[in-house]
Amino acid sequence: FVSVTEDLVRRRAEHNNCEIFSLEEISLHQQEIEKLEHLDKWCRDLKILYLQNNLIPKIENVGKLKKLEYLNVALNNIERIENLEGCEELKKLDLTANFIGELSSVESLKCNIHLKELFLVGNPCTEFEGYRQFVVATLHQLKYLDSKEIERSERIKALQNYPEVKWKIREQEQVYLLKRAREKEEAQRRMQERKDEKQNQMDSKLGFDSPDSPQEKSNHAEGDGEQERCRTVENDDEDRKFWEEPTPYTPESRLETHRYIEEKRRAKDNKRESKKREKTAWTLVTAEGRVLNVNVPKLHFSLKDDEENNQIILDLAVYRHLDTSLLDVDVQPTYIRVLVKGKPFQLVLPEEVKPDSSCAKRSQTTGHLVVTMPKTKEIILAKQKVSASIKHSDCNTQQKTTRRSGQVEKLEVDPSKYSFPDVTKIIQEKEQTGQGPIKLQPQKVTEVKK
Repeated sequence: FVSVTEDLVRRRAEHNNCEIFSLEEISLHQQEIEKLEHLDKWCRDLKILYLQNNLIPKIENVGKLKKLEYLNVALNNIERIENLEGCEELKKLDLTANFIGELSSVESLKCNIHLKELFLVGNPCTEFEGYRQFVVATLHQLKYLDSKEIERSERIKALQNYPEVKWKIREQEQVYLLKRAREKEEAQRRMQERKDEKQNQMDSKLGFDSPDSPQEKSNHAEGDGEQERCRTVENDDEDRKFWEEPTPYTPESRLETHRYIEEKRRAKDNKRESKKREKTAWTLVTAEGRVLNVNVPKLHFSLKDDEENNQIILDLAVYRHLDTSLLDVDVQPTYIRVLVKGKPFQLVLPEEVKPDSSCAKRSQTTGHLVVTMPKTKEIILAKQKVSASIKHSDCNTQQKTTRRSGQVEKLEVDPSKYSFPDVTKIIQEKEQTGQGPIKLQPQKVTEVKK
């Protein structure tokens, strides 16, 4: 069964910075709680407590909440009013739509002298003859009963007929308690029948699912689809039978309905999980070792070859609000693999890259995943080629000038580095062009020799 846990209380105490010792108000409605406990130890300062729409069968473990002013336990399985004597400051008590048939249990509220409002609408005791007169005469401090104000004349009249009304209430209570005993027996019998039926179904399934011979095994495998259809039909019939079967509205039937819904939900979740496990793995690499291009999440992408920076850039259009923890990037020398919420995106790269130098980032505007992968091969860029050719020409200027005597030489100048002619090189060329007329030759040669 589900009980009140510390984790649950802390989660519901967000408005108090998840601190529970100083908590004054908490709402634990619709939490499927079946046992009320721990609150009187953890939250001593509670003033308002909401517990409506749970499966609580008994009011307990709230007697030490001295400051409690409002308790709401509507839509539960409570059958009698008890254990509230210690709630000294209790002003409002909501017991709407429970199963209180023991109306005389309201006498336990006499100690709660500050109680002004009481709600018992939807309980079996409200159908008793003299119900309102009995409550009004019993609880003198009450101002409102079931949202209706108690007039002074109504209370005087109720007190005059109190002995007679009290006797009638006692008689009706006895009849109701006998009826409840029969209902409990019927619920127990019905539960046992359902258990036996389920056990028989399990036994028959086990007998059917474990064939002896190989032939039976093959027949069983072939009839899997038919079995699945039959199982679905059986489940539908079981659902129809459960919901169409007339049952009295009792705490047992309410609990049984909750258990049935929970069981169906759990079976559905288990089936979904088994389908996920049975799902065939995606083929990312063939048996021969060839890597495949895969796009299971069906995302748009672009692959750019950035020659200027000697790298490959992948832009993967993942969802903008997808949490980055759901992305797993794996860069290999020849391919890249990205798992988006477990679904693989794989792309074979046009060139080898360096996985260790690669980096992955998320765009702050689009949310796209951008993976930058430097190439393994070093490529000489266009600017480097120009500068290399200049150096080469400088080294071999003398040899070229001796071969091409009398010709005007044009220098190769990088326009990005120089915006004016290199005068030094022009003078050097003039000195080296000494292979001219014969009469000038001896003079030039001697100078060179020296």
